[in-house]
Amino acid sequence: MTASTADRSVVVGGGIVGMACAHYLAGAGHDVVVLDRAEIGSGCSHANLGYICPSHVLPLNEPGAIREGLASLFNRRAPFRFRPQLRWGLYRWMVEFARRCTHAQMVEAGRRLQPLLDSSMHEYLDLFQVLEGSGEWKRAGLAYAFRTPEAFADFAETDALLRDTYGIESSRFEGSDVTGFDPALRPDLAGAFVYHGDGFVRPESLLRQWREHLAGRGVDFREHCAVTDVRSDGGRVTGLGTARGDLAADHYVFAAGAWSPWFAAGLGCRIPIEPGKGYSITMSRPSRCPRHPMLFPEHRIGIAPFDDGYRIGSMMEFGGYDTSIPDHRIAHLTGSAAPYLQEPAGAEILETWYGWRPMTWDCLPIVGRVPGLDNAVLATGHNMLGMSLAAGTGRLVAELVSERPTHIDITAFSPNRFA
Repeated sequence: MTASTADRSVVVGGGIVGMACAHYLAGAGHDVVVLDRAEIGSGCSHANLGYICPSHVLPLNEPGAIREGLASLFNRRAPFRFRPQLRWGLYRWMVEFARRCTHAQMVEAGRRLQPLLDSSMHEYLDLFQVLEGSGEWKRAGLAYAFRTPEAFADFAETDALLRDTYGIESSRFEGSDVTGFDPALRPDLAGAFVYHGDGFVRPESLLRQWREHLAGRGVDFREHCAVTDVRSDGGRVTGLGTARGDLAADHYVFAAGAWSPWFAAGLGCRIPIEPGKGYSITMSRPSRCPRHPMLFPEHRIGIAPFDDGYRIGSMMEFGGYDTSIPDHRIAHLTGSAAPYLQEPAGAEILETWYGWRPMTWDCLPIVGRVPGLDNAVLATGHNMLGMSLAAGTGRLVAELVSERPTHIDITAFSPNRFA
């Protein structure tokens, strides 16, 4: 059914997923309020690389990932790192993550993710037809470039898996041919694979333009409005306590990213998310700036060239809610681009940044009704794919809240799987 004008939906979280939820709820006729504990779009959605990549079906829990993570306990500079902590929840998460680091689990997770990735791309393409500026959207493809022949050959097996299992095609460039794809690449690379169906945005631009668009449609954005209390009775959420007073609604959507576990007690369900910290540095464009977004898997970093800027980002650091930006992390980003690009950095640093990705132990998002609460929905746990999965997630949330059949099967994303 379509919501009546009296239906009010509150979205907790003003990142890319919360914005998408607000968009589709407003489109379904709901009166929408979006709350954020800080500023809209200031969290993990702010300065990431902005990739929207249907090709990225394979999850982080690949064979060998836990071995790399355990080795990182003794290397503070490792790009994929578990920082030692006296916190049981992290080690429980690591055990569950490790159990899923098998080829079969990886392939199955990819099968579950692919329909949502494809749905999101379809929804984004529709959105960019109406959103002024479109967040600097470019469907420029996404390149994976490799320094050594061994790494290039290893990824060829991954490329074959993507093609044969998921139908995802690429173009292959070998040796100095990579400069024909993008002249900014060094000619002494082993090669690159390019997935032409992918694209990218400048995330902070997209969030700003999307917010302006939704505000014009009547969506109420409330910043610096942390939720302090979730109240429920009779199988329904009855209201929220916030830093700006109590708030009641008909429906509640919790899209709080890495902060989502803070609501587990109030919602009466498990939300086993760990904050996976990433970093980025935004610079002025180099004179020989790449034309395309690229990933350099050997060094676990990526780059994104924007209209008036250039960004290097990545890392995966499990260290709790740490707010520091160590100098060695920023140095790692710029230093790791040098083996691949003829001019790896811009002259002026515009911003250094960190964000906490909401990581689940099975690398699948959490999208579905909160167990035992008829009017509450979770939309979180998008791991490293928040930008890529947001639009499809927003459509799913509106379908759930409006009690319509979902356009894809979301059984694998259910919060019930953690019961």
